[in-house]
Amino acid sequence: MSDRVVPTERLDGPPIRLVEFVPLVAALMALGALGIDSMLPALPDIARRLGVDAILDGPLILTVFVVGLGIGQLIHGPLTDRFGRRPVLIGGLICYALGNLLAGLASSFALLLIVRFITGLAIASSRVVTIALIRDCFSGRAMAQVTSLAFMVFMAVPIIAPSFGQAVLLVGSWRLIFEVIAGAALACLIWFAARMPETLPRDRHIPLSLLTMARGWKTTLTDRYSLGYTAAAMIAQGAIFGYLSSIQPIMEHVFHRPAWLGAVFAASAGTMAVANLLNSRIVMRIGMRRISQTALVVMILSSGTGLLVGRMGDEPLLVFVVLQAVTMACFGLATSNMSAMAMENMGSIAGTASSVQGFFGITIGGLIGWAIGRSFDGTTVPLHAGFLVAGVIGIVIAAIVERGRLFRPS
Repeated sequence: MSDRVVPTERLDGPPIRLVEFVPLVAALMALGALGIDSMLPALPDIARRLGVDAILDGPLILTVFVVGLGIGQLIHGPLTDRFGRRPVLIGGLICYALGNLLAGLASSFALLLIVRFITGLAIASSRVVTIALIRDCFSGRAMAQVTSLAFMVFMAVPIIAPSFGQAVLLVGSWRLIFEVIAGAALACLIWFAARMPETLPRDRHIPLSLLTMARGWKTTLTDRYSLGYTAAAMIAQGAIFGYLSSIQPIMEHVFHRPAWLGAVFAASAGTMAVANLLNSRIVMRIGMRRISQTALVVMILSSGTGLLVGRMGDEPLLVFVVLQAVTMACFGLATSNMSAMAMENMGSIAGTASSVQGFFGITIGGLIGWAIGRSFDGTTVPLHAGFLVAGVIGIVIAAIVERGRLFRPS
């Protein structure tokens, strides 16, 4: 694998003011999260209305969306390097809005799953284009800093999404959730189309061919930093998807507090927003490697503690929330920096590279999360074990990528 690290490039920054660029990128990122997290409180109702098992079949509503989100990136990556960022994202947002309107009309579980997969394919454009946009304008630690700021704003949606879903269920059915998501997609489409110019110059457009795509995939998967940190982030992402698949049954069957789902989710996931704000303040001084690797170590300790408490039985809800909050803060610190490090050498193929990295991170991560969710045994043990394994594998991969030189300030 390549050992090359490209020096930080001199880039001009975003074409619009940073105070608008960050919220816009965050909003585009959040559309995919809204399609996942707002579904959590509605899963039992959807399963009941469409005649399937809530615990065994309900998580498929999340899983097929996530798989589509991952696979779609392989499609959108080469397209955005060939045709530019704007047309790919605008087309994806239109399809996402229409798909959610169709999901709200689904009369069978099979049809709902098909539409969810298609909407996942469509909104994959937002993940690919936002990463490419940031890479077009920033590199190195500056990219990690802007990514952290975007994630800080972006995390507001996952924090409030379950509560939003619960609120919708009080005034309407689960179908209304899809209609609101469609409206959010249209709002982001108008904002992006009106304000964000193209960031990929015509002389950097890459011809669309199987050979060109294969070369881009090869470059992405043979660069040591790209491959290694993509793999580490993928495992960590799997643990997060495991949380998403598990938290609803955990709140209902372990703690017997289903109505507290939104509050518990916000208390746990909210620390990721705080962690990304902290990262944006310290990454230029401390460095991506030292922050991400320290975060993985703390994640191992917090999830290991949770595993011990869970195995002892009768785990207090407060302890669960505190340990999950620490674990998720560490996830936020680790993955925002690992994502930036994975893109260090990928400036010339930012769209293709982000699509390949996203495909593995989201598709395989989603399947790992599905497996964790299916392992639910009436306790929190599978969830804690998932985060523990993710932390251990992540630090081992980092040690391999860095050839044993962990915690260096770069």
